Amino acid sequence: MYRFTRKRKGFTLIELMIVIAIIAILAAILVPNFIRARAQGQVTACKSNLKNIGTALEMYSTDSSGRFPSQLTSLTTGGNYLKSIPTCPSVGSDTYTGGFASHSNPDAYTVVCNGTNHAGVGLAAGYPQYTSIQGLVEK
Repeated sequence: MYRFTRKRKGFTLIELMIVIAIIAILAAILVPNFIRARAQGQVTACKSNLKNIGTALEMYSTDSSGRFPSQLTSLTTGGNYLKSIPTCPSVGSDTYTGGFASHSNPDAYTVVCNGTNHAGVGLAAGYPQYTSIQGLVEK
């Protein structure tokens, strides 16, 4: 007598559904962590940009009898303190020139990131900022 035996190849539908469910659960856990880590990296780069601008402003002040420029663009044209005004990595546009204020009496400055994309890591609007008095300020 000839007996037909079928060899089992592949997965059943139930097994595939279980694997897909496990992958979906892992993705739901990991994706928010990756997004948060990326946002934190962008904030760190923004803080670095602010510190670089602050250093260029201090160099400008040293060369200009202790006075700070009235506009950030003075750092790129006059004494070449910066090659270009950096852009916020999370916004992708120039947010620093709109957030720059030079004060006199006493001569001081404040540089603020006007981007609103830093709220994802707990920073309020207008932060981070860099001042001539406090340095890097976060809230």
